[in-house]
Amino acid sequence: MNARPAPLAPAPRGVDDLKLAAAWGALAALAVVALMPYLAQTMPERFARLPVPLGLVMALQALQALVLIGAMAWLGLRMGHRVGLGSPVLRAWLITRTAPEWARLRPATSALLGLGAGLAVVALSPLADHWLPPMAHPPAHLGAQVSAVNGALASFYGGIAEELQLRLFLMTLLVWSVARLRKALPGAGVYWAAILVAALLFGAGHLPTAAHVWGLTPGVVVRTLLLNGVAGIVFGWLYWRRGLEMAMLGHFCADLVLHVATPLIGLVRP
Repeated sequence: MNARPAPLAPAPRGVDDLKLAAAWGALAALAVVALMPYLAQTMPERFARLPVPLGLVMALQALQALVLIGAMAWLGLRMGHRVGLGSPVLRAWLITRTAPEWARLRPATSALLGLGAGLAVVALSPLADHWLPPMAHPPAHLGAQVSAVNGALASFYGGIAEELQLRLFLMTLLVWSVARLRKALPGAGVYWAAILVAALLFGAGHLPTAAHVWGLTPGVVVRTLLLNGVAGIVFGWLYWRRGLEMAMLGHFCADLVLHVATPLIGLVRP
């Protein structure tokens, strides 16, 4: 006989999730501010035409992230209880006041997987770069060290804000929706489908920057979806198997390869 599907787990108190979401929203707001030097380097002509002071833009963007990403984090946390997804490290620190299960989460190997994802993107880039047209709006050349510093700051945005949106919210929403329809915990195939969809949309989220630099040609679209999608699959697997923080750690380490190491050795591409 086939085993019956596991029932959905009940969600605990909403106030605990609200505390976690507020913390993640605040960190996302800081990450948005940290992203600004990288955006100014990537799109200098747009920043030169800002109609309001840069400080005001940064404050408004941070406030938007606090509210919107914080709300997405809360929804992701609420849905995640029912499908075994969530934020185990921050929950242990802020809610249960216990030590995280580091032996299960394996942060060292999660970091190595992130580094491997970044190196895979670097290795695949030469194969896909021949699809690129000449740059329509080249990034500002500020020197390798300044580019690396800007890239390091931008890595916090990728590791925090993008993971909150793409993994904690979107990937959880996809799995939760299937679980609600089936009224039972879905199988591994559903999680893998959610990983792939979130990875594809993760790549699509990078299309505006790529379109600004090169224009939106089929080659630019394929390259952007492919390279970012490869990394997104790794981050999604880490989220599924080890929780949000390990996905963030992997994403951050991958971005250090792409946005810090590559400028220093002259391989940088937006």
